[in-house]
Amino acid sequence: MEIIGQQMVNGITLGGLYALIALGYTLVYGILLLINFAHSEMFMTGAYVGYFTLNGLSKIEFFTASSGGLLLLYVIAFLAGMIATGLLGMLTERFAYRPLRNAPRLAPLISAIGVSLFLQNAALLWISSRSIPFPVLFEIRQFDIGGVNVSSMQILIVGSTILLLLVLDTFVSKTRVGKAMRAVSQDRDAAGLMGVNINYIIALTFFIGPALGGAAGMFSGMYYGNIKYNMGFIPGIKSFTAAVIGGIGNLRGAMLGGFTLGMIEALAAGFISTGYKDVIAFAILILVLVFKPGGLLGESVVEKV
Repeated sequence: MEIIGQQMVNGITLGGLYALIALGYTLVYGILLLINFAHSEMFMTGAYVGYFTLNGLSKIEFFTASSGGLLLLYVIAFLAGMIATGLLGMLTERFAYRPLRNAPRLAPLISAIGVSLFLQNAALLWISSRSIPFPVLFEIRQFDIGGVNVSSMQILIVGSTILLLLVLDTFVSKTRVGKAMRAVSQDRDAAGLMGVNINYIIALTFFIGPALGGAAGMFSGMYYGNIKYNMGFIPGIKSFTAAVIGGIGNLRGAMLGGFTLGMIEALAAGFISTGYKDVIAFAILILVLVFKPGGLLGESVVEKV
């Protein structure tokens, strides 16, 4: 029983990372019907920006002299990583996707793959081809809860992830800009006729999604202890899988799919084999596509009469 509990804790932590990345896929798909395969590199970019920010500011004594300074240091690093990644997402949309907005769907898809390869090789050539240790400057405490070991890092990751997911869900469902995003998702032309600035909404979408992916990249670096130029590939594929399982284009579906996939992987690794966890995860995807093609919560698609 304790093994099940431990694997569930590990799965929830991993699922939180998948959910954050999956939101970027589902946001973009919901508005443009585009699978942004460059989103994996946004995850990687956030990790590198956070790494350089932490390395640079940690040399200032103010940030390392007290727990309050360390907290401020990590807040600044996360903001820097999210903002830089969001701006990179907007830049990608402006020059790689906007010119192809009215082109056949295959064209922006190929463009997305090209952007992904470009960013990955840029990190390889300009930064390093090796794994880089990610700085964790605070003490990681361990808690024993009913025989299950839970670390303060896991609590931080899951708590922050759920908070970010709730903030995004509230933003999209309750705010004026969020309603505009939903309007563009349902009918772009009609939304434009009603006064919605289409380019602004799409650019904002490409800021929010990558920003969340950048936060996930920093969490991944803190959790696993290192970052690498190709670190986004596998999590990106898994997160796309999570978005499809939950219902592509559905925000809450992306959250559910992320946590579901994380739990499946952790339980498979604990009770079968770590070598089969990917096989089982993608087998679940196939089953979902066969028996419930719209995903667990249904694909967010408006039927036109």
